[in-house]
Amino acid sequence: MGVIIVREMVGTSSHSWSDAARQAVALATKTVRNIRTVEVVQSTARVENGEIVEYRVQIKLGFEYEE
Repeated sequence: MGVIIVREMVGTSSHSWSDAARQAVALATKTVRNIRTVEVVQSTARVENGEIVEYRVQIKLGFEYEE
């Protein structure tokens, strides 16, 4: 493995924190190649009327640099 670039993003889901992370990675793969690592930095949720309505994860994606 050569140089790894790290970028942060936020994923959301109405189902779970793990689904929010999966959604973020799936979206990132549309424009970023060679994703090697994912680190969940923070998990939060939006609540309405006492119920969680949106799960959010802040993640760091590590992908290999291409020349």
